[in-house]
Amino acid sequence: MATRFLAIVFGLAALLLGASSGMAAIISSSLFEQMLNHRNDAACPGRGFYTYDAFMTAANSFPGFGTTGDANTQKREVAAFLAQTSHETTGGWPTAPDGPYAWGYCFVREQNPPSDYCSTNAQWPCVAGQSYYGRGPIQLSHNYNYGPAGRAIGSNLLSNPDLVATDRVISFKTAIWFWMTPQGNKPSSHDVITGRWTPSAADRAAGRLPGYGVITNIINGGIECGKGSNDQVADRIGFYKRYCDLLGLSYGDNLDCYNQRPFNA
Repeated sequence: MATRFLAIVFGLAALLLGASSGMAAIISSSLFEQMLNHRNDAACPGRGFYTYDAFMTAANSFPGFGTTGDANTQKREVAAFLAQTSHETTGGWPTAPDGPYAWGYCFVREQNPPSDYCSTNAQWPCVAGQSYYGRGPIQLSHNYNYGPAGRAIGSNLLSNPDLVATDRVISFKTAIWFWMTPQGNKPSSHDVITGRWTPSAADRAAGRLPGYGVITNIINGGIECGKGSNDQVADRIGFYKRYCDLLGLSYGDNLDCYNQRPFNA
């Protein structure tokens, strides 16, 4: 009888430990709400779309995301991911209530896209009638991103790109896929923020050193990096610092990409 009682106790303890491990141990529902506290504001077109449960479901589909390295490294990855995606979807302005960095995840769809983002690509050809403008947390754009993202998560996003703006879990999955996947001569954002990326001689010559700034270069370096101080990069850093503060983290080095050459320069 005593043996059975101990087995039950240990089983319950294991369940409780499991419930508080992984991503849930880094970011609770209440912390998620605190970080993104204005995303459901009436002024945000995406209100009600980005939920904690959808984020957790998507995050748990990618082994290594938010679970690589020690506790601080895991927290730093979550802070960096939410910061970059908050900038991509921000509805903040300089005098916004609670500051501009409390307004991440306000938008789901790109506002006034300049084109349908269809590029000639034999492997990932555009589907007639579809547009591949920015959608979701990372504002996934271009057919050559929708195609491989869809293949990776098991959804035909070339034929139905709007799933990224209508299915909460798929939306988060595309953002995490982009985060976890190296492309061309770019490392993955995941490898950079977890310290698994070693810059080459060419990277060092281009000013690309480990740190949050390289992630900005990965995501939008051609527009934002190597041009000196600018508001876009500063906004990304502002979100990152706020989330690091909430998680009790130091910021680390090389936060900007002001003097980095873009990867595809």
